Amino acid sequence: MAFGDYQNEVYFGGLTGKVPDQPFTFAELERRAEELMPPNTWSYVAGGAGDELTQRTNATAFQQWGLVPRMLRGVAERDLSVNLFGMELDSPLLLAPVGVVGICEPEEHGDIKVARAAARTGVPMIASSLTCDPMEDVAAELGDTPGLFQLYFPNDREVAESLVRRAETAGFKAIVLTLDTWILGWRPRDLSIAHFPQLRGKCLANYTSDPVFRSRLDESPEENPMLAAGTWAQMFGFAMTWEDLAWLRSITDLPLLVKGISNAEDTRKAIDYGVNGIYCSNHGGRQANGGIPALYTLPEVVDAAGDVPVLFDSGVRSGTDVVKALALGATAVGIGRPYVYGLTVGGEDGVVHLIRSFQAEADLLMAVNGYGSIADLRSPDAIRKL
Repeated sequence: MAFGDYQNEVYFGGLTGKVPDQPFTFAELERRAEELMPPNTWSYVAGGAGDELTQRTNATAFQQWGLVPRMLRGVAERDLSVNLFGMELDSPLLLAPVGVVGICEPEEHGDIKVARAAARTGVPMIASSLTCDPMEDVAAELGDTPGLFQLYFPNDREVAESLVRRAETAGFKAIVLTLDTWILGWRPRDLSIAHFPQLRGKCLANYTSDPVFRSRLDESPEENPMLAAGTWAQMFGFAMTWEDLAWLRSITDLPLLVKGISNAEDTRKAIDYGVNGIYCSNHGGRQANGGIPALYTLPEVVDAAGDVPVLFDSGVRSGTDVVKALALGATAVGIGRPYVYGLTVGGEDGVVHLIRSFQAEADLLMAVNGYGSIADLRSPDAIRKL
């Protein structure tokens, strides 16, 4: 698909006086989102761990790499398509799981609106365990666009299995197990206002709608929402082991991905335990401060993964960042905060605009630099450390 044609739509629209009302740069998008988002929600979404050094260096790490321009290669048409676990995708973009996207728009149905944007663009959504609407309602809005379900592993295996079974029935195409958030990292922004959304009953619809979770309650979530929130909190802090991963692998035939892997040893071991995909990420710097930027660990993970697909997120702020991650070996690239801000600023249309902008920038960057496909980007001389 000619994703770069989006800029032609914008320029030709200008001839009739139509000027876009959505931002084209991350800085402007972030500024406008902060103006619109309630302060408590902004703190949770925009903040990171510690002094947020890792969060910042995740983004600036992309500045340390540059594409090598190649000319006269006849790339009038570019192919950005990927095959991911049998899913034929027109572009390598994914909407990364964001646990509070539901409350990032006034009606608090952000998950539904993001799913609709995914359906309109064909970009898969990784739906979080922490949504404002049950996973079945979110999946129903995806249409023909694939969805993946992100799982936080609770300390109750029966609840975990119930969530997985529901994801299977709802039509999600894979399970994405998050490994690096079994306990909360140190987040000064949220601590300074003593605010944690889930403890206030926000974004728990997948649990309050789950029959096994509800069976653990003495009162229904409708009668006593704070009891439900407290019960969820007691289940949330679970230090998984490799044996727990083996159990999860045994209960589902869906592709299983592990999110939070950032080194070769864990990559190889996860594959030995039967996972189908590695998700290289450090949670955008939200969980642990002082770590290596996720982009720096990507080549090591890709090398260790061999033929196993490697997804990537953390610090992705533009289509240029997407292309650089692909050149370093990522099979697909997740967008996080940018699409959340797009939702806040423009609702469903804001997410669609954000996706199309990322796709267009990636497509045009490849065109100008002479790369006609993702395979071309993988050549050893396509990208250099500056």
